[in-house]
Amino acid sequence: MMSDGFLGYKASLMLDVVVCALVIVVPALLYSLFAVKVRRQYQLHKALQVTLGIVLLAAVGLFELDMRLHGGIDTILAKRVRPLTTSEKEAFYQLLYVHLFFAVSTVFLWGTTLVLAWRRIPSPPGPCAHSRQHKILGWLSAADITLTSVTGLLVYYYGFVVP
Repeated sequence: MMSDGFLGYKASLMLDVVVCALVIVVPALLYSLFAVKVRRQYQLHKALQVTLGIVLLAAVGLFELDMRLHGGIDTILAKRVRPLTTSEKEAFYQLLYVHLFFAVSTVFLWGTTLVLAWRRIPSPPGPCAHSRQHKILGWLSAADITLTSVTGLLVYYYGFVVP
């Protein structure tokens, strides 16, 4: 039997954890960008990015495990106070697919950004030959994780908060 989460809705514990991570990730990302762009705190930027990557990978991994163990999103949606109508369910799944597109692309894009930075940026971190490519990949990754967060929060809201 799937236990309810801690946010007060009929979502799983891990779904609530992922939602909290999505709320935290964008402000943390903005702070990381501020640290590197304005303050030139390259080591702090690196530490924040690696930490965000690990936290999100762990949260999403545990969420996926939770989904597999408890029958998937349909099982969770069945616990809603009011079942979705057919048209609401279709709209929900369209939104979910948009979210999944951004979520999957974020894993690859952010992962590539982190791995290339790890290999090509000196230690301690600072400007180097890879900086231009890193900046492009970083901004793409930041946009992608922001869209992942926004669409993920919308999935949660329409799937579990709206009666």
